[in-house]
Amino acid sequence: MAHKVIMLACAGGMSSSLLVTKMQQAAAAAGEDVIIFATGVSAAERVVAERHPDVLMIGPQVRYHIDSLRAKLDIPVAVIDMQDYGRMNGQRVLEAALALIQDK
Repeated sequence: MAHKVIMLACAGGMSSSLLVTKMQQAAAAAGEDVIIFATGVSAAERVVAERHPDVLMIGPQVRYHIDSLRAKLDIPVAVIDMQDYGRMNGQRVLEAALALIQDK
Protein backbone atom coordinates (compact mmCIF):
# COMPACT_ATOMS: atom_id res chain seq x y z
CA MET A 1 0.00 0.00 0.00
CA ALA A 2 1.24 3.48 -0.86
CA HIS A 3 2.22 5.82 1.93
CA LYS A 4 0.68 8.88 0.24
CA VAL A 5 -2.46 9.33 -1.85
CA ILE A 6 -2.85 12.43 -4.03
CA MET A 7 -6.16 13.28 -5.68
CA LEU A 8 -6.55 15.80 -8.48
CA ALA A 9 -9.88 17.28 -9.54
CA CYS A 10 -10.78 19.39 -12.54
CA ALA A 11 -13.99 20.16 -14.38
CA GLY A 12 -14.46 16.63 -15.68
CA GLY A 13 -11.38 14.72 -14.59
CA MET A 14 -9.99 14.43 -18.10
CA SER A 15 -7.51 17.28 -18.34
CA SER A 16 -5.97 16.32 -15.03
CA SER A 17 -5.49 12.72 -16.19
CA LEU A 18 -2.49 13.73 -18.29
CA LEU A 19 -1.09 15.60 -15.30
CA VAL A 20 -1.53 12.44 -13.22
CA THR A 21 0.68 10.57 -15.69
CA LYS A 22 3.35 13.28 -15.52
CA MET A 23 3.20 13.26 -11.72
CA GLN A 24 3.50 9.46 -11.60
CA GLN A 25 6.60 9.65 -13.79
CA ALA A 26 8.12 12.29 -11.50
CA ALA A 27 7.26 10.23 -8.41
CA ALA A 28 8.84 7.10 -9.88
CA ALA A 29 12.00 9.01 -10.76
CA ALA A 30 12.19 10.37 -7.20
CA GLY A 31 11.43 7.03 -5.58
CA GLU A 32 8.23 8.37 -3.96
CA ASP A 33 5.65 5.79 -2.89
CA VAL A 34 2.41 7.48 -3.99
CA ILE A 35 -0.92 6.80 -5.59
CA ILE A 36 -2.15 9.65 -7.78
CA PHE A 37 -5.57 9.76 -9.43
CA ALA A 38 -7.99 12.28 -10.94
CA THR A 39 -11.72 12.87 -10.87
CA GLY A 40 -14.21 15.58 -11.69
CA VAL A 41 -14.70 18.24 -9.04
CA SER A 42 -18.44 17.47 -8.87
CA ALA A 43 -17.58 14.00 -7.53
CA ALA A 44 -14.74 15.15 -5.25
CA GLU A 45 -16.55 14.82 -1.91
CA ARG A 46 -17.79 11.31 -2.69
CA VAL A 47 -14.41 10.17 -3.99
CA VAL A 48 -12.61 11.57 -0.94
CA ALA A 49 -14.97 9.55 1.28
CA GLU A 50 -14.34 6.40 -0.78
CA ARG A 51 -10.58 6.62 -1.41
CA HIS A 52 -9.30 8.67 1.55
CA PRO A 53 -6.59 10.73 -0.17
CA ASP A 54 -4.06 12.68 1.87
CA VAL A 55 -4.47 15.81 -0.25
CA LEU A 56 -6.78 17.24 -2.93
CA MET A 57 -5.31 19.45 -5.65
CA ILE A 58 -7.88 21.18 -7.87
CA GLY A 59 -7.37 22.60 -11.33
CA PRO A 60 -7.23 26.37 -11.72
CA GLN A 61 -10.36 26.34 -13.88
CA VAL A 62 -12.41 25.15 -10.87
CA ARG A 63 -10.70 27.28 -8.22
CA TYR A 64 -14.08 28.78 -7.27
CA HIS A 65 -14.82 25.46 -5.47
CA ILE A 66 -11.89 25.86 -3.06
CA ASP A 67 -13.75 27.41 -0.10
CA SER A 68 -16.58 24.91 -0.26
CA LEU A 69 -14.23 21.94 -0.48
CA ARG A 70 -12.02 23.21 2.34
CA ALA A 71 -15.09 23.65 4.55
CA LYS A 72 -16.38 20.13 3.87
CA LEU A 73 -13.18 18.07 3.77
CA ASP A 74 -10.70 17.28 6.51
CA ILE A 75 -7.68 17.08 4.19
CA PRO A 76 -5.54 19.83 2.66
CA VAL A 77 -7.13 21.30 -0.47
CA ALA A 78 -5.16 23.57 -2.81
CA VAL A 79 -5.42 25.04 -6.28
CA ILE A 80 -2.78 23.83 -8.73
CA ASP A 81 -0.57 26.64 -9.98
CA MET A 82 -1.96 27.83 -13.32
CA GLN A 83 1.41 27.73 -15.12
CA ASP A 84 2.26 24.28 -13.76
CA TYR A 85 -1.17 23.04 -14.81
CA GLY A 86 -0.95 24.56 -18.28
CA ARG A 87 2.54 23.17 -18.83
CA MET A 88 1.60 19.82 -17.28
CA ASN A 89 4.58 20.15 -14.96
CA GLY A 90 4.13 16.94 -12.99
CA GLN A 91 7.29 17.48 -10.98
CA ARG A 92 6.20 20.83 -9.55
CA VAL A 93 2.63 19.73 -8.84
CA LEU A 94 3.94 16.59 -7.12
CA GLU A 95 6.26 18.71 -4.98
CA ALA A 96 3.38 21.02 -4.03
CA ALA A 97 1.14 18.09 -3.09
CA LEU A 98 3.84 16.39 -1.03
CA ALA A 99 4.57 19.65 0.79
CA LEU A 100 0.88 19.93 1.76
CA ILE A 101 0.85 16.34 3.03
CA GLN A 102 4.00 16.97 5.04
CA ASP A 103 2.52 20.11 6.60
CA LYS A 104 -0.75 18.54 7.72
